[in-house]
Amino acid sequence: MQNINWDRLPFAYFKTDYNVRCYYRNENWGEIEVSSSEYINIHMAATTLHYGQEAFEGMKAYKGKDGKIRLFRWQENAARLRTSSEGILMAEVSDELFFKMISKAVMLNAGYVPPFGHGASLYIRPLLIGTGVQVGVNPAHEYLFMVFVGPVGPYFKEGFNPVTMQIVKDIDRAAPLGTGHIKVGGNYAGSLRASERAKKEGFSAVLFLEAKEKKYIDEAGPANFFAIKGNKYITPKSDSILPSITNKSLMQLAQNMGLEVERRPVAVDELSEFDEVGACGTAAIISPIKKIVDRESGMEYLFCKDGKAGPVSQKLYEKLQAIQFGEEKDSHNWVTILD
Repeated sequence: MQNINWDRLPFAYFKTDYNVRCYYRNENWGEIEVSSSEYINIHMAATTLHYGQEAFEGMKAYKGKDGKIRLFRWQENAARLRTSSEGILMAEVSDELFFKMISKAVMLNAGYVPPFGHGASLYIRPLLIGTGVQVGVNPAHEYLFMVFVGPVGPYFKEGFNPVTMQIVKDIDRAAPLGTGHIKVGGNYAGSLRASERAKKEGFSAVLFLEAKEKKYIDEAGPANFFAIKGNKYITPKSDSILPSITNKSLMQLAQNMGLEVERRPVAVDELSEFDEVGACGTAAIISPIKKIVDRESGMEYLFCKDGKAGPVSQKLYEKLQAIQFGEEKDSHNWVTILD
């Protein structure tokens, strides 16, 4: 194993020793296989390549002060993967198989779990693809479920420091009755043009609006959007938003802190009324937002005027991280310790 500078890890692919795989054939999942190869053999007519039968999850393993490795709310990831499978007609992965594979992938690469105190974690990528052959537009009869892992640092280079975002109206991330609510690759492919343009124009990410009226906030790039207004935690409700497990957790923690939680349509016009805004998801946890600019009108919304995250965002971030790293009592039974 190579020497790793845990303090300077990017959020990027990192080669580890092993990944795990399982094939679905003849309407059954086979045995779990361990591989040291970074490559897969796939038929050129596989449905994942032609018709987008592909879904994935993003999750993390954390090492606490006690040296124990923890998974955070893995059952939610398993359930969301099944929702994605239902959405594009793929074979479903049970909780049992999901847990066996993620835990095996983590423990086989335990030396790559960043030590406590470096602000880093082990990213886990479960991936489900259609490997069966189809030329007509039909679902496959064979699938591959695999899990690979790698140590990562912050998703945004700013870390927990405030970022800038750009509102776009000329590109839609997902259709109202489409696949925006499930975690499939096509949603991310559809967002690339807007996000790469925003980066070239000096922004960290894009704030997408719902496609029908362009009045309400949908997603903050690859994450959910949230806002703090007085004693309220506000986050968009939409059928084209991916339900974030991090956001779900933050809503619970906000309630525990005495905040009123509102999950509802959030109009762009409300941005000027918010005390704090941010993006949340597995990769970033929380990314406070300091400025949002409407690319079309040039309208600017400013937050974090002292250059730091707002007090509520800070408290939520620290609370969630403390639970994930085992520093604080897990009163909601969110954490699974791996032996």
